[in-house]
Amino acid sequence: MRSSRFRIRTIYHVLLAAYGPQGWWPGNHPFETVVGAILTQNTAWRNVELALVGLRTRGALAGPESLGRLAPDELERLIRPAGFRRRKAGTLRALLSRVSREPGGLSGLLSRGEADLRRALLEIRGIGPETADSILLYAAGRPLFVADAYARRIAGRHGLADAGAPYGDVQRLFQSALPRSARVMNEYHALIVRLGKTRCRPTPACAGCPLAWDLTMKSMGGSPGRVLPSS
Repeated sequence: MRSSRFRIRTIYHVLLAAYGPQGWWPGNHPFETVVGAILTQNTAWRNVELALVGLRTRGALAGPESLGRLAPDELERLIRPAGFRRRKAGTLRALLSRVSREPGGLSGLLSRGEADLRRALLEIRGIGPETADSILLYAAGRPLFVADAYARRIAGRHGLADAGAPYGDVQRLFQSALPRSARVMNEYHALIVRLGKTRCRPTPACAGCPLAWDLTMKSMGGSPGRVLPSS
């Protein structure tokens, strides 16, 4: 466990040196970030951006009230680029209903304690752990690691976790190794997304990967977490 924690911290610094700060999440304000977190389920971010542009042009991202004024068919039409339009429109409407019952609206909801806020988000139909944690981290600034599919894939390939390990196990592994810092959790998740998109794809492109040294040491039976790359 100690070696895994050391490696997780080392991998963070190596990726940051290789890719630089990522400047995530790409949202203009908390409500837009929440909407983006819901729309990005099971789709690429470029598709979400198309949907957000349509919503923004329509003036529907100014706040919950503006989105709530859209007719159901118009909402589905605008978010269609993100896929699963009926399901995601239903989740957005469920979110708006929950926000409307919260004293202080969205700001009041996001200001709740971490565990309370996570529980409230998970009670909204269509919001699972990954989406809830994305909202907690990027919209509410809470120090939670988002153990998305990229993180689980990379953790499995590098032997940090069992292949197919559940979301919660991978999240706890990374959180136990990292400082309780929203900035670090934010940056680490963004760096992993960058790595997953460019290198650690379903068919990996390991040649030239910033983390190739870790796989090499792992295959040699060494202690990867105690060896830093030469560059």
